[in-house]
Amino acid sequence: MSQFTAPRTESTHPRLYDFAKMALIKIFAHPYATVCDLYCGGGLDADKWVETQIGHYIGIDASSSGINQKREAWESHRKTYTAEFFEVDPCTGDIETNLQEKTNMADFVCCFQHLQLCFETEERARQLLHNVSSLLKPGGYFLGITPDSSTIWAKYQKNVEACHNKSSGMKPNIVPNCIRTENYMITFEVEEEKFPQFGKKYQLKFTGDVSAETHCLVHFPSFIRLAREAGLEYVEIQNLTEFYDDNRVFASLLMNSVPNLLDPRGRLLPRSYDVLGLYTTFIFQKHDPDITPPIMTPLMQDPSYNLDEVTSWQDEEITVQVIEPPSLGLGKISEQKGILGPGPADLRFPEAL
Repeated sequence: MSQFTAPRTESTHPRLYDFAKMALIKIFAHPYATVCDLYCGGGLDADKWVETQIGHYIGIDASSSGINQKREAWESHRKTYTAEFFEVDPCTGDIETNLQEKTNMADFVCCFQHLQLCFETEERARQLLHNVSSLLKPGGYFLGITPDSSTIWAKYQKNVEACHNKSSGMKPNIVPNCIRTENYMITFEVEEEKFPQFGKKYQLKFTGDVSAETHCLVHFPSFIRLAREAGLEYVEIQNLTEFYDDNRVFASLLMNSVPNLLDPRGRLLPRSYDVLGLYTTFIFQKHDPDITPPIMTPLMQDPSYNLDEVTSWQDEEITVQVIEPPSLGLGKISEQKGILGPGPADLRFPEAL
């Protein structure tokens, strides 16, 4: 994760992102599990894995410096689990060739950063998902966090439309290609009316960052299609604002560490909602004919946190997110949540582009 110089920004983006990672890890990790962490070099999550009592950790990253950073972090903590580290780019290298003895052994594979970079081309995305499938046991999960293309693209299109409507006499070469909020700025390289399936690049810069990072929008229908070709069935793709409401049993941790992200009732403050709405979780499961796919998002129950006393940011009742069968996944996204991803409710696309 990027480091920030402005205290207010530092308390928003990394903390909220860390909350989402923590929640996913606690939901899916279990004692003695074998975990494979793709693009592991940027995050120091050794404590999270210790808390969930996993048995074995496999860290994979494209850079030697990232691998060394992760290994040093593991060595400096209590070694309650064994660990191995490999320098392989998950979207260009072949895991079956480089890590032959590690195939079909992971209970779950996680990717908390850089998934979007694999969508520069279809070949890179396909190789990533092939590698994930080869690492997973039958019935194992592939999960992580990535920028929500529906949020980004909807805001971009609204900006373009508003600019064109307001400035009908503007020069045709002037491109309103920038999204600005209190927390971040997104700049597209080229104005386009349609969303390309691969290679749509943009620059993301959070307030307080020294420089911007280059990302690619994730075309979620293509993500689901390529995953299914690799033997991974869609389970859920959920914007982090809804993921937060479904998993607010963890909110007390945020309130204790950074109270200015939430109000006293656990609701997201506007700037926190803006940051979380920029990202989405994704969950896939490797096909196993002997295992029935889950029908409900698991919730961690915390008796000390009374969900009945808490309302969502829109004062709606919190309900358990029901997951459609895998065969209905693509339809669910295109018909209900927009073809480009879930997005917050007020930014969803009503129909496919």
